This record gives sequence, structure tokens and C-alpha cells, in this order.
Amino acid sequence: MALAALAGCSVPAPRRGGPTADPAPGIPITSSRRAQLMQIVAHPDDDLYFMNPDSQRMVHAGVPLVSIYVTAGEHDGKNHIPGRRNIPADKAAYSSARHQGLRQAYATMLGLETFTSWQKGVITLRGDRRAEINTLTHGNRRVELVFLNLSMHAPRRWMALPSLWKDRALGLRTVVADDSPVRKADTYDYDSLLDVLVGLMEQYRPTVIHTLDPDPDIQHSDEATRKRDSEQRGYSDHADHTAVACFSWAAMVRWVADATRDGGSIPAFVATSFRGYYNRHWPKNLPGPVLKEKAAHLVPYGGDPSWRCGNSGGCGDYNVGGTRPLTNKKGWVRATHYRYPGAGPVVATEPDGRLAVYGVLGLRAVRWRETEPGSGQWGEPGDLGGGPLAPGLGGVTLKDGRQLLFGLRFAALGGHGGPNKREVVLLEQRSAGGPFLAWTGLGNPEYGDDRGRRLGVPVAVTDNDGRVHLFVRNAGKGVSARVRQPDGTWEPWRDLGGAEVQDGLSAAVDGTGRVHLFAAGRERVHHWAQDAPGGPVAFRADGGLPVSGGPVAVTVTRDGGLELYYRAPTRKELTAVRLDGAAPSTVSLDGYGPVSAAPGPVLLGKDLRGRVQIRTAAGRLATRTHGAVALESAALHAHARHGVLAIGLGADAHPWTWVPEPRTEG
Repeated sequence: MALAALAGCSVPAPRRGGPTADPAPGIPITSSRRAQLMQIVAHPDDDLYFMNPDSQRMVHAGVPLVSIYVTAGEHDGKNHIPGRRNIPADKAAYSSARHQGLRQAYATMLGLETFTSWQKGVITLRGDRRAEINTLTHGNRRVELVFLNLSMHAPRRWMALPSLWKDRALGLRTVVADDSPVRKADTYDYDSLLDVLVGLMEQYRPTVIHTLDPDPDIQHSDEATRKRDSEQRGYSDHADHTAVACFSWAAMVRWVADATRDGGSIPAFVATSFRGYYNRHWPKNLPGPVLKEKAAHLVPYGGDPSWRCGNSGGCGDYNVGGTRPLTNKKGWVRATHYRYPGAGPVVATEPDGRLAVYGVLGLRAVRWRETEPGSGQWGEPGDLGGGPLAPGLGGVTLKDGRQLLFGLRFAALGGHGGPNKREVVLLEQRSAGGPFLAWTGLGNPEYGDDRGRRLGVPVAVTDNDGRVHLFVRNAGKGVSARVRQPDGTWEPWRDLGGAEVQDGLSAAVDGTGRVHLFAAGRERVHHWAQDAPGGPVAFRADGGLPVSGGPVAVTVTRDGGLELYYRAPTRKELTAVRLDGAAPSTVSLDGYGPVSAAPGPVLLGKDLRGRVQIRTAAGRLATRTHGAVALESAALHAHARHGVLAIGLGADAHPWTWVPEPRTEG
């Protein structure tokens, strides 16, 4: 087993200069406004463990789902029944049983009986390869499951998918599952798998793509722990997860490149990557009601050997069902973490009074503008280039009204021995509300490409003197920073020290002009701050802030202080913490996931059903019940005419605006 095949599918290579727009900005974007979710995972059940409740929320809202399973999930062929030994190995049967478990899980998710009959067929893929496709509809809900069924193991290649990513010459056979309408095995190599994934994207034209984590955290565990947790050596995830995520991102890059060749348009989609076995190492972030709902879908997936489901290979993955997802010490089901968490789209007010929203669409930066000032209606996206970018942008507005955007760019994403690099990039506006300069590379605070791939989402804030403070989570799970002086020059990257934290950093400037940074750690929220305006941002070892299950929201209070809002691990209640030493308090905004905060305070988050809700400055709760289902986080924006607006992206890859408490004209 080659170490390079397991080390996060990384191939270290010499560094290169900063990237340029790839290709140039200004390419038209195709947007049908028809929502379609595509999931690409390594194993049957990866979606249930790591992408829910997000997938479930979209299915319930009527967003059609196609889920692509790259491997057969056959492992050693043993469908382990708890309490029973000497289980015979049968890879075709075990693969079939896991497929049946997925049909059972998604039937219940659609609101149907567990053993509802699916339409089973064969889909012809690029290269004349064939795969099983299962389809089930119920009212406005539709799920399609596509089983590519590549073998998890190969002769002399225990971890076959990581080897396939690394070695262009390797061929990997598929597994023919019991009861499958596909009766002949195919062979895949690097290029054919990539081509098949691109073809599926072209066929389904998803507006949302869910993938696993292409760049998992560095994680040094002893050998016994690593094997028990099924993690690859040195990294906090299964090697198959990483390889399939790399293939997925490479396919997205190629899809965009193919679509824009010869004057074509950019496909409009939003990508979201989910952490995998990372969930075991950090505080759990799902409260009881959401966890119960998520785990419930693993019960029919796990099935039971006594069930009469009509599938000869078996009625589920017997080692997973019942209460076992909740009693498993690995705790994967107890959290849902994004690889690239953000605070929602970047929102700015332009000189003519219109709002502009900046985000990542088709792996490229885009700008939507209001059709009229205050209309809340958005025109078509304008392409700003810079791709391929990871989800989420950081942004600040300079004193002269110009916008700076920061992204994390896949500077190179090559398998079969090619380079694999990430870099922080900057897009600077030439004039307020006007065009932009060329993209600029800001480098990488890490000393090698493999470590450089572990970077988090850039977060920035402007201080009162016009300096821009840029922060990223680094490979050591700490924080690195760069400072842009008012004249536009950048200081070198600097490691801020401190403790290990999760991604999803939050920066703010208090009433005295001091810059603060907050991040969720394992046992508390960690804090960095300036002693005085203009000084260096340094770690505060005596912070003592209560632990959070995820990113922290921060806002300035009326007296110029700072107040933090977040949910403690496994809690639905929202905690408010001031930096003046006052005791933490509980705020009425029950739900899950990260929150956004604005002065007032106005607080925005998701309720226990995944709907966006706001707690206004007057303490009134309002829930968004119409429009496209919201993706991840949304942003709050203070508007002179409408008060505080909530702005986010929907499953149709288009912005939505919500005015929870409209102002009346006096």
C-alpha cells in the first residue's frame, strides 16, 4: 500500500506563483432556476451519516435528489449480524444488501413504507459503461440512486480508490451485486471515472452538489486507534472518502471547463463539502430532536436479517441499524460539519443604493445585483472569474466603498501524480460599485502543498484605520493572519499561536477600535485580540469562554462591547456570552447549526426543522416559510428602508431576500 495513496491523495510538488483568473471573468452563466441536488459519495451510508440533515431538508422541500455511490461498499463481503459469529463472505450479496438498505432509508425519507417497490433499471454512462439506477417518487419528492459499484479493494491494492486517484494506469473492476439489473462487470481507470462523473453532471445539471472532504485534517493517532476508527494514516477520514471527494472536485472543474469551451456558459451550481470521520474528534453539534431524526434514517438502512424485503442479498447493512448509530463510540452521526463553513454570502451596498451579493457559483466568484434599489429582487449573476474556488468568500468594504473579496482557490487539483495545491486569493474592486482588478494570489501560510491543502475559509475585517486583517485556519488547526496596510501593501503571513480550533472563524472590531477573533475549540471558545488599536492580534490564554458546538457569531453592543452567540454542543438553546465577565445567558432561538448576529441584537439561525428564523431586536421570533429551501448560512444586512434583511442562497442557486419585520412608511 503506497503511503502517497493514503496521505490525503496528496502529491507534494514545487510551489508556483499566484493564480490568475481561470479563465477570464465575464463568461455567461446558465441558470434554469430548477433546483436539483446531486450527492457523490464513496460508500452506501456516507450520505446518511455525513450529509444529513441537509439532504433530508431538501428532499422534504421537493428538491429532486440523485445520489451517486462510487464504490460497491462490499469491503470483506461480511454483512455482520450483531451477536453472531462466522458470517460467510459474499461480496455480491453484501453490496446488494447495502443497496437495499438505502432503498429502505430513502423510502421512509420520502414518506413511504419501508419496503416500497422501486423502479430498477440500467443507465448507460460515458464510455458505454453501465450502472444500476433506482428511482422512487412520492408526490413532489423524487430520489434516484446510481450505483457505479467500483470495488473497494483490488489485488495488491487494499485501498483501491486512493490508488486509482494516484495511478493513471490502474484499472479497477466493478462488483456485480445480487439482484442488480446490471449483470456484467466494467473496468474503470482514472480518466474513465472522471469522465463518467462529468457526464452525470452534464445529464442532471445539478444546482447543488454535495461531496465529501477533499482535504481532511491532519490527525496523528496511534495505530490501534486509527485502525479501529477506519482512518487513513495521518488524516482524520477514510481514504475512500478523500479519493472520491478529489474525483468529485476534479469532475466539477472539468465540467465547468468543458461547458465554457468554445464560448459556452458556466453551469450554475453551488458546491458543499462535508466533513467525515472528523466528527469523532470535535464537539457534537446536533441537538437531541435533530439527532433523533437523522439517526432514524439509519435504522431502515441497517435493516434486520428477519425482515422480508424481497432482496436475495439481504435487507440492509445489519451492523448499522437499530440503536447502534447512537451507541457507536465513534459518534459520526452526532454531528454534521461543513468543510468550508461560512457566514453566508457577502452583502454590500453600492453607490446607487442597490444591494450586491457576492458568492461562489460554478466554482467561480459571482455578483448578483438588485434590479432596483430596495426591491429585494435579484438580476442574473455576473461572472467575476477566479475559479476554481472552494465554497464561501470572505469580504470587507474599504473606507472609500470599494469591495475586497477573499477566496480559497484550488490552484491545482491533479491526480495520477499531478500537483495538488490551494492558495488564498484576492479580488479588489477598482472603484466603488464598479469593475474589479485582476485576481491576486496571497500565497499560503503553510510550508508545503500537502499542509497547504488543509486551509480553511478566509475571514477578514477592516479596522478603524483602514487596515484589513485576514485570518485563515491553518494545517496545525491554529490561525494564521496577514494584514493589509491602508496603502494596499500586505505584511507576511504570521502564525497567531494559541490552541486548536475548528474552521468558521469570526472577526469583529469593538467600540474602541480593537480587532478581535473568535473560534470554537474542543473545550472552549478561543479568543485573539489587540491590546490597543493598531497593535498585533494575539492569543488570549485567559479567555475562559464556554465551549461551542460550531462557529461563533459576534456583534457589537450599544456600549461598544462584544457579545457572542452560539449553541453549546448537543444543545438547541442559544447561548449569549459577553466579554465583560457577565454570566452567560440563554436566548430564545431554539434550533441547530450556526447563527448570524447584527447590532440590536438581531439573530438569525435555523429552527429544529431547518427553516430560517430570526429573533428581532424587540425579541419577536419570525420564521421564513416560503421560497426556495435555504442553503447553509445566511447573512444579516442593515437596510435604511427595510430594517434588517436576511439574505442567502437557495437550492435553485439563486439569492433570496427576507424582510422579517418590514418598516412602515411614516
